[in-house]
Amino acid sequence: MIVAEIEQRLVERCQAHFAIIAGAIDLATVKDRPPASPAAYVVPLRDVSADNSRMSDVLQRTEMDVGVVIIVENVSDATGAAAGQDLEVLKTAVRKALIGWQPASAEDVVTHVSGELTSAKGGTVWWEEQFATAYYQESEES
Repeated sequence: MIVAEIEQRLVERCQAHFAIIAGAIDLATVKDRPPASPAAYVVPLRDVSADNSRMSDVLQRTEMDVGVVIIVENVSDATGAAAGQDLEVLKTAVRKALIGWQPASAEDVVTHVSGELTSAKGGTVWWEEQFATAYYQESEES
């Protein structure tokens, strides 16, 4: 649910910045470039659970990392600087929408973990922003 809530938050807060805001299944269909640019794809990256905190049943805090893959294409200059400038605006918009906000199904606010260039070729730049939040898992007997 957290991933869907993050995607919805980006739709609500960042729609003016992106031609596409979608999820991991849509990203899986993208080869070199999305059908429209700029695009943001929300993808689950990893869940890491703490030890069980109960003796008779299960209660575990799970930290979840979620990625926002930003893809921007701008071939208006030979150096690619225009795509880089566009990327800075998009990263800022995504960070402002998510950092400090708490999804309804999460136990913590969203924090920023990292950002990383994953590809840059042919005027298209792929950048992944990584965010974290947490939730609790418990056994049905609880």
